[in-house]
Amino acid sequence: SAPATEPCPEAGRPPTLSLFIISLRPEQWTKNLLLFAGLIFGGRLLQVGAVLTAAATFAIFCALSGSVYLFNDVWDQDADRRHPLKQKRPIAAGDLTARAALSGATVLAALALAAAFLINAALGAVAAGYVLLLLLYSVALKHVVIVDVLTIAGGFVLRAIAGALAVNVPIGAWLLSCTTLLALFLALSKRRHELMLLGEGAGDHRRILEEYSPYLLDQMISVVTASTLIAYAIFATSADTAQRLGTSRLGLTIPFVLYGIFRYLYLVHQKRGGGSPAALLATDRPLLACVVLWVGTVAVLMYSPLGR
Repeated sequence: SAPATEPCPEAGRPPTLSLFIISLRPEQWTKNLLLFAGLIFGGRLLQVGAVLTAAATFAIFCALSGSVYLFNDVWDQDADRRHPLKQKRPIAAGDLTARAALSGATVLAALALAAAFLINAALGAVAAGYVLLLLLYSVALKHVVIVDVLTIAGGFVLRAIAGALAVNVPIGAWLLSCTTLLALFLALSKRRHELMLLGEGAGDHRRILEEYSPYLLDQMISVVTASTLIAYAIFATSADTAQRLGTSRLGLTIPFVLYGIFRYLYLVHQKRGGGSPAALLATDRPLLACVVLWVGTVAVLMYSPLGR
């Protein structure tokens, strides 16, 4: 008789490891590119050791953010099953068990935090604070109006601080202000997208959406948009920035920031985008080109004679 064979996994279902990786949401890891701001604006882009350290820190935060996504998906699995998009996530769909997700998340977070402390204690402390903040967001803060978007912005600020600490460079107050305002812009745009996508039943999927309206969010976005542009213009043209960064021509990058924000607003209002900033960046070529040109121009101005 034919030898017995191992039972096959359910037809069409990817293996557990693949489901685990999908739940880490690698498509969202572009947010962690903010960690390289300290490397670039700290003047250490051409130092191999600093680049390697920044890359390691990027990997650490990808692991940390992924572990938090796993915890969040376990915590929200019942609500996600009623969401038109989130119901496809492996945990909400029942393809990945909560036990496997939490076990993997715990191990991954522990290893990442240990690696952060090995780089330096300050980075380890910020990494731990980042995880704590996002866990608090998952279980409580995302249900508090206005505090929810401020918490999201705080996660971006901690990324920027971690990137600077990793390569031992100071990060200026104006750059932190720009980071905070831009993060608020993205968070508010995401809330608006959710509200428009879910319509009158938005509160059934996420209670906090009952506290917002498209008009209120548009008002907040307008305030944050203007503040972001003003803050960046001051940062780019100030004498202090010229002295610290070694170039007085950073103002040449202002048009890229203007176009990038206006393009994002166009996608939010005209194309009903904004649910995932990372997805927009990856799929919208004009927006991606704008970001690449901004980074390239900053690098040329700071690291070549053209910026003097």
